[in-house]
Amino acid sequence: MAEEIDIPRKRGRPRKVRPVEGAGGERLARTGLHERAAQQLRHMIVVGKIPPGAPVVEAELCELLGISRTPLREAVKMLAAQGLIELRPNRSARVAPMDAGHIGDLFEGLSSVERMAAEFAADRLTSAELDALRAMQATMERHYEAGDLAAYFEVNQAIHGAILAGAHNATLVEMHRWLLARAERARFFALGARGRWVESIQEHRDILAALEARDGARAGRLLAAHVRHTGTGVLAMLASGGVDDAA
Repeated sequence: MAEEIDIPRKRGRPRKVRPVEGAGGERLARTGLHERAAQQLRHMIVVGKIPPGAPVVEAELCELLGISRTPLREAVKMLAAQGLIELRPNRSARVAPMDAGHIGDLFEGLSSVERMAAEFAADRLTSAELDALRAMQATMERHYEAGDLAAYFEVNQAIHGAILAGAHNATLVEMHRWLLARAERARFFALGARGRWVESIQEHRDILAALEARDGARAGRLLAAHVRHTGTGVLAMLASGGVDDAA
């Protein structure tokens, strides 16, 4: 246990200050709670359990997540910083609607970052990293055959992350993390269209083949096109009203 520290005061006896370091401290436990709440709430938004434009009803979410209002509000602020929730003056927060202009910008940036990563990864992936990508592709194929979209999406995301990690460039990874936090929901919705799901699995096969061949130019071109196709799919769904974009 950490030592208590005496802080001198102008008058009277020294005041004791309780230390906050350590995994068991109240402050750390409270921080962990709102982070876990943010993770759960984020998942609900990404998979559409809470649709775009829906209000954030504190009482319902507190009961659902088993938390009080304080950690929930902290979680909401975290997701607002990622663009998933809108904080509105004198009104309840809401899940951010999907804006076509914003989606276009996101996927343009995402495709550029992933293209560079694939080009580097083709040269820098280790044998073990390539084996891991092959294993993930095989798992994703099984989820595709089973029609399990949620499981497919989870592995799909892991593959994109593995390619970024295989580039061995920390700056690209950080840029990708920022963009993906804002685009992940749109990527999930795009896969909801069966036609896009069929395209996606074939595109992933081609990307893996290019990485295995150590063809950086082709891997980068294919991955960038794959990301742009996803963005185009989201924009088409928005235009057709396939994504609830209530105000």
